[in-house]
Amino acid sequence: MRYRAVIFDMDGVLIDSELYYLQQTHREIVKKYPWISEEDLYPTVGMDSERTRIRMHRLARREPDDVGFDRELEEIYRLGENLHFPDVLYPEVPEVLRELGVRGLKIALASSSSKKAIGRMLRECALTEHFSFVISGDEFQESKPNPQIYLTAMKALDCQPQECLIVEDSSYGVQAGVAAGAEVAARLDDRFPFDQSQATYFIHSLRELPEIVFG
Repeated sequence: MRYRAVIFDMDGVLIDSELYYLQQTHREIVKKYPWISEEDLYPTVGMDSERTRIRMHRLARREPDDVGFDRELEEIYRLGENLHFPDVLYPEVPEVLRELGVRGLKIALASSSSKKAIGRMLRECALTEHFSFVISGDEFQESKPNPQIYLTAMKALDCQPQECLIVEDSSYGVQAGVAAGAEVAARLDDRFPFDQSQATYFIHSLRELPEIVFG
């Protein structure tokens, strides 16, 4: 077996949520800031909450310490909480996670999303039992592309970087996985201008993972 562990990102990898969140944010933000385009929000895909906040302030031409605008953003993001996660779960996910687990792989989830969102996704999609370790970017001062979230997951799994395969989609996620010393399988998505060039593997579906891991 080539790897001992697989560490998954969440948004864009297990669930097709990124376009939903981006379009939801854009629909609301342009009501007051009509010069912001949907494309302006693309760099926030896979970005941690603090970097996203800074970018949104810049796009809206508001000062970084404008707490009023922070409250506006909180209201916009709260609307995104209406997402029903089973509606955007990639259909192959339960099957692939089950196969990896049955065949002895350690499985972790390391996402820049909030702990609240991660927990709700796992519960709503009945995936909690498949993961031996779950961690959120909220637990770090810097999330991806900083590799610390993946290094922490590797330590929790008691695995070395070369024993782990990281499954990502965004530019920041791929960079974080490579910086952590692991090989990365990048889920292809031509809807966003991701730079996945540092990845070792490029996949269209998670169904391709068992062949990579066990082949």
